[in-house]
Amino acid sequence: MSLEIELKLSLRASDVPRLMAHPLLAGQMPRRERLLNTYFDTSTLTLMAQRIAVRERQVGRRTLLTVKTAGSSVGGLSQRQEWEAPTQPGQFDFAALIDDDTLASSLSALAWQLVPVFRTDFVRHTWQLRQGNTHVEVALDQGWITTGDGQGPHCEPLLELELELKTGPADALLDLAHTLALGPHGDAASGLWLHPVDRSKAERGLALFLGQKQQPTPAQTLTLTPDMAAVSAFRCAAMNCMSHLQANAAGLMQTRPDHLPDPEFVHQCRVALRRLRTGLRLFAPFLPRRFTSHWQDQWRQTAQTLGEARNWDVLATEALPALLEGITGAIPVEELQAWVDAQRRTANQLALALLTHPSHTSNLLAFTRAVLALPAESRSTESLADWAVKQLRVRHQRLRREVRRALHAGPEGRHELRIELKKLRYAQSFLSSLLRPKHVARSTATLARIQDLLGHLNDLSTAQALLERCPLPEAQMLHARAEARIQDGLEGLPRIERALLKAHTLWG
Repeated sequence: MSLEIELKLSLRASDVPRLMAHPLLAGQMPRRERLLNTYFDTSTLTLMAQRIAVRERQVGRRTLLTVKTAGSSVGGLSQRQEWEAPTQPGQFDFAALIDDDTLASSLSALAWQLVPVFRTDFVRHTWQLRQGNTHVEVALDQGWITTGDGQGPHCEPLLELELELKTGPADALLDLAHTLALGPHGDAASGLWLHPVDRSKAERGLALFLGQKQQPTPAQTLTLTPDMAAVSAFRCAAMNCMSHLQANAAGLMQTRPDHLPDPEFVHQCRVALRRLRTGLRLFAPFLPRRFTSHWQDQWRQTAQTLGEARNWDVLATEALPALLEGITGAIPVEELQAWVDAQRRTANQLALALLTHPSHTSNLLAFTRAVLALPAESRSTESLADWAVKQLRVRHQRLRREVRRALHAGPEGRHELRIELKKLRYAQSFLSSLLRPKHVARSTATLARIQDLLGHLNDLSTAQALLERCPLPEAQMLHARAEARIQDGLEGLPRIERALLKAHTLWG
């Protein structure tokens, strides 16, 4: 058994020649081989449910049997157990292959049920890079994933770069990826788009077999323990945000050129960045000042572009239909809707251009590397759980002090209050595993109710601001309708004020 540590990266076909021209790769002749792989499972997909992959690989005249366990994958950097040995086609001798008796026994019991589910057929170019005690295998895979059902065969292209650590520290993979992303001339402005991905070939093949398209992904639950050092806790939180961002960015980038993306992909990318920036602020006392300042600036720029796309998505899909409701022949709405759709398309194209620019993927790699390289601080006498409660109390008291001013300061004040509420909710989401469940449930419900009302008012104010850009006279009527609805919504503000000012600290 070996522990496989690798970094998986997506790239564009147009960048392949420049990748192979990189000085680190161009200096040696790559090994070239065709790999035919068949993945097996039961008819009920028992193995895939446990994230176990059983694969037969044909390499020339040899057949290899491989078993991989789930392991973990964050930011494209994965670690999993792997067993591989020569075999005869169709013979699953798991007892001889696997040195984990429990796993070998469970797989042997299923061996008679295993059938082919999907295949991968690709050409692999392999380079061996060595520097000091570090040895990394670079593999460029180009080919297809195929499967079939009663409606015929299905396939999708496969193009990815894998950096597998043979010896040395794991962060060497990120260093190498960043160097390759700079391109053959070492210039970030004209670098390569190398996007970290967490989905394995097996996961992609299973999705193709099941006919599943990539769906927007909410943030995964983060689990911290009271004995953790604060920097370790931040590292877990940051990697959680990276996985959240990258999963939804990958779905966003699958949008066809003539289509608008699913708005939820944009929303989840934006939420991931807001969570990440909240984490940087929350753990700032334990992090290098230069680190937090630099990455707050970097991710702010990305968040602003995604925020503009999100604003137009909300106007086009929620606010505008609501404002047009009940209007029958009063105004010609087709031209107004066309104008909004055009603005929305432009904003989404800008967001997609940002995510598909090499500078963005370079940021992903550099940030992951910087997070893993953070110096560990000495453990405090105060537990992480006690610190978490204090942090949330401080933020709650700050919110209470400023609520009166914010609620009566117009749209800008309400927007700022809503942002503060989101920061508080995101901070709690990072720390919830350290808190009493009943306190988490109570505070989440309270803050969610308040945020919903403020969110509705903010959407209307944002709609007004966007419609002010419209040269069509019909937009002014909708601007007035939005104002009337804002005034109706303001009647609920005293309730918010009482909830925030009179509530006891929600975390005990």
